[in-house]
Amino acid sequence: MNKKKQNMLTGSLWDKIILFALPLAATGILQQLFNAADIAVVGRFTGDMGSIAMAAVGTNSSIVNLIVNLFVGLALGANVVIATAVGMGDEDTIEKAVHLSITFAVAGGAAAAVVCELLAPYILSLIHVPAEVLPMATLYLRVYLAGLPVILLYNFESAIFRAVGDTRTPLMMLAISGVVNVALNFLFVAGLNMTVDGVAMATVLSNLLCAILLLRRLLRTELPIRVELKRLRIDWAVFRRILRIGIPAGIQSAVFSFANILIQSAVNTLDTVVMAASSAAYNVETFANYLMTAFGQSCTTFVSQNNGAHQTNRCKKAFGLCLLECALSLGLCIFLMLTFGRNILSLFTKEAAVIDTGYVRLVFILSSYAFSMFYDGMAGYLRGFGISLTPALLTTLGVCGVRIFWVYAVFPASPTFYTIMAVYPVSLAVTSVLMLCAVLRIRPARRAQLRSVA
Repeated sequence: MNKKKQNMLTGSLWDKIILFALPLAATGILQQLFNAADIAVVGRFTGDMGSIAMAAVGTNSSIVNLIVNLFVGLALGANVVIATAVGMGDEDTIEKAVHLSITFAVAGGAAAAVVCELLAPYILSLIHVPAEVLPMATLYLRVYLAGLPVILLYNFESAIFRAVGDTRTPLMMLAISGVVNVALNFLFVAGLNMTVDGVAMATVLSNLLCAILLLRRLLRTELPIRVELKRLRIDWAVFRRILRIGIPAGIQSAVFSFANILIQSAVNTLDTVVMAASSAAYNVETFANYLMTAFGQSCTTFVSQNNGAHQTNRCKKAFGLCLLECALSLGLCIFLMLTFGRNILSLFTKEAAVIDTGYVRLVFILSSYAFSMFYDGMAGYLRGFGISLTPALLTTLGVCGVRIFWVYAVFPASPTFYTIMAVYPVSLAVTSVLMLCAVLRIRPARRAQLRSVA
């Protein structure tokens, strides 16, 4: 276990950031590969219903992200609290936060699953899912939502490991469960002639396996992150600290997802080909997105630990290196995706119209990541100092505000796929400028330094 942890408080940073971020990015990319396998399997093994099945899975992506990301924000809050406590050497807070995280993930996930199951048909009706897609979309969403407790448990467990500098353990466990996911996809869909319910069930079962593997590791690891079942409870003082960071972070992620739901509703007014193309392209473009967000999350964890140790200059250095390393790796990733994008999209479907439309989406989305990289890095930097509300408010204004205006004012005047895709670079550019102004205005490292002197 100790061999997998990164010592973030001493020594060089550039190599440690890479060693922390790459497994984190690989974890997200691996998750997306398994999600992409869902799309590919239903697209190729459901006969004439292939495009409709792809559209049904794809149209749920933004809804699922909205629900899950709200809780993942709380997991990020736990990550910051634990990482800061690591920097301070506060083992009591670490132990309380770890047991609280496991307890809340299961209980909160169960409550969310019940509520969301009841609301599933109404949610889909709000985003204008076509009549021919609605039955499959509802079926997929209901099966997926039943697995919320184990999905959230996996995310909180991963946050615990990452807070102490270990990104490899979650990656290893995800790799094992992911292989099971792909095998179950083929078994349920190609073997048992199921449709979208088959891939949703495979996702839930593989997440259950991953959560069990990580819990088993936490039960056997050393203090202060070792889990003891008899200590599973909510410590309200620590919970308030997690909520102070986690609720704004969750709202920020949820706002992003809500804005994407609005865009998906606009996409749904076009045709099934466009819906299928967006679904396929989404599963390609997010590989670059996970690489980018890995460096943002790395920035949060490195800054949190060093802020807890009152090393503010090291916090600033970590921020700069995260941005630089992200720019280099993301640039290479985008180049490869644009070069081989059509070939990758052809893995999902044989329809030329779907491939061409999907490539259009790739060009728009990947070009917007130049802005998103700075936005995500600066948001991660602020959260590392415990400043979570400001990024959430600016995201609401810059991302959600611009996209709502675009969907209801710009898109109706020119209801084309090109018009709706243009909102991505525009909204992210606006949000990046707002976030830069916030960092320059707040100067979080300077503020933390003054507090430590006082």
